[in-house]
Amino acid sequence: MTKFYRFSLLTLAVFAIVILFNTNPAFAQESANTPGFNPQEWLRNALEWIENQGSVGGIAFILLYIVATVAFLPGSILTLGAGVVFGVFFGSVYVFIGATIGAIAAFLVGRYLARGWVANKISGNDKFAAVDNAVGKEGLKIVLLTRLSPVFPFNLLNYAYGVTGVSLKDYILGTIGILPGTIMYVYLGSLAGNLATIGTGEQPSNPTVVWAIRIIGFIATVAVTLYITKVARKALDEATTIE
Repeated sequence: MTKFYRFSLLTLAVFAIVILFNTNPAFAQESANTPGFNPQEWLRNALEWIENQGSVGGIAFILLYIVATVAFLPGSILTLGAGVVFGVFFGSVYVFIGATIGAIAAFLVGRYLARGWVANKISGNDKFAAVDNAVGKEGLKIVLLTRLSPVFPFNLLNYAYGVTGVSLKDYILGTIGILPGTIMYVYLGSLAGNLATIGTGEQPSNPTVVWAIRIIGFIATVAVTLYITKVARKALDEATTIE
């Protein structure tokens, strides 16, 4: 067994442990707190305000989700909170719209503000360029699988994909992969019935749904790890052959 495959198996084992025993309903969108600023509390207050806005609350929520996604704020609070404020159906719709638009905005920022810098850094390395091009060609499958897996941080991926060869079309289509997780987390949020318990240990949960999320995430993580390994190895072999 080559070092390449041993590394792949080790990666899968780590991912499995993280997902099955350490995954909380957070939609893989955690962010660090800035001293003096508690983003979770701020977002919870924003949700309470939106809850009292009637028919315009949905639009306000979508705009808030877009800003949170671009600004690396913890979308988990908003995803769970949507279940309380709007219910499972409309909550899922609003989260999906806000997360998708926010993801596209972050992708474009990454592509047009950082892509040139990254391209210059790898311009002299044929192997890196080959892997980048390979990921670009298989972008739809890779984006879709990583969106299904909670191991890959949602907000970080939005910017990271911007500096790869993935087309905007494939990126947008692949982002549909967030839909199953969105529905399940919004549902979990709806069980709380109160915004004050969102993101706390007091929040009720459905063990069946939680384990369904973990299992789906594990399967997606295994699939994306094996697939990226295959694509990257093929690209590296082709680059070596050219040399």
